[in-house]
Amino acid sequence: MGSRFLFIAVLGLAVVFTIVAVGFGFPNLVIASGLGVLGGIIIGLALSGRWVGGKSVNKGRLLRELNRPVTGFSHKLLDIAINEMREGVLVIDAEMRVVASNRAARRVFSSVHDQIDSQRLTELTRNPAIYDAFLDALHGKERGGVKVETYESGRRIFDLRVVPLRATGRGEILGAVAVLFDITRLERLEIVRQEFLSNVSHELRTPLTSIMALAETLETGAINDQNNNRRFLSIIQKNAARMQHLIDDILELSAIEAGNVRVNPETIQLRSLVEEIVTTSSSPAAVRKIAIQNRIEANAKVFADPHRLIQMLTNLIDNAIKFNRDGGTISITFERGDRDRIVVADTGEGIPSQHLDRLFERFYRVDRARSRELGGTGLGLAIVKHLARAHGGEVTVASQLGEGTQFTIELPHAAVGEPSELVVAATSAK
Repeated sequence: MGSRFLFIAVLGLAVVFTIVAVGFGFPNLVIASGLGVLGGIIIGLALSGRWVGGKSVNKGRLLRELNRPVTGFSHKLLDIAINEMREGVLVIDAEMRVVASNRAARRVFSSVHDQIDSQRLTELTRNPAIYDAFLDALHGKERGGVKVETYESGRRIFDLRVVPLRATGRGEILGAVAVLFDITRLERLEIVRQEFLSNVSHELRTPLTSIMALAETLETGAINDQNNNRRFLSIIQKNAARMQHLIDDILELSAIEAGNVRVNPETIQLRSLVEEIVTTSSSPAAVRKIAIQNRIEANAKVFADPHRLIQMLTNLIDNAIKFNRDGGTISITFERGDRDRIVVADTGEGIPSQHLDRLFERFYRVDRARSRELGGTGLGLAIVKHLARAHGGEVTVASQLGEGTQFTIELPHAAVGEPSELVVAATSAK
């Protein structure tokens, strides 16, 4: 009886440890906790006498030992703990037949619609990595860090660990138990990280190379060239400013994605806010004879963080200027419905439809050469997307080739009971 309580204690602690690790998002701790649960199962089975040694232990005996009825709280705890684990647990006997599995393991083999117990491993999967890991375990070798990819219900990646199950006494191997850790999200994040570093390196290398080359040219005598020295210095300054803008955008986007940027929405007059942005953007627009039209009604109000809304609209209007036609127009309008919608539309060349789905990705550009020439960092739209979502809203894009592009920022109304001007005005009107 004491061994049974010890088993419950070991298993219970491991389960609690796993829940805490998952809650705080520590992947290494989750793996260690999963192994703790696995260890708890094996220790508990060994201490409770459910695994027995002997010269010949056949499949029937192993099944009888595994399926021996356990009364009381321990059976319920074992069933709940194992089946509620995110990690898949699969146990096979010495003949490569499945003798036990949990719900997560059965979901891994989604092509199997019935119970997988008593089926051979080769009937469940043809994946050689899984089969080889189990085979090594049956020969007494622990296997860990085996990367397994499945495509039954989309691409999923697992970290597989398989250990042999030994009988007490002489240590005869009765079977093997495996734990499948789903690392799909971690792998995806690693790919994003690598792409981000690659893009940052590429974006910084171009202006940095130009700065170094021109500095070297000036150093070797061009500083005295009255016809070109100021032009070289101007190019150096332009590329240095580009690097500064890129670094600022990277830091800003990183802070937003990390949740370190607070959004403090309030009811604000939209027309006057947009007018300030139009005034700031009038100089670059005037160079290309682009007209910016503020078509927002004087009484229009939105519930948003003023500073962040200016940041979003400035990014969209700057893009509309850069990618517009000479002599084109930009219009900013407001629509009120189930959500407030601020629309920035231009009369530019438009964006091909195959690019629209990826337009808000970091460093994604439709025309890389032109974007760099115009000074874009490739992060502005990603910042707009994250800030809109931080408000509980969204940003969308629609475009027609040859006709122009329009970006729409959707913002929720002020929450019920919010001490905003909009709520007070509605109350006063009544």
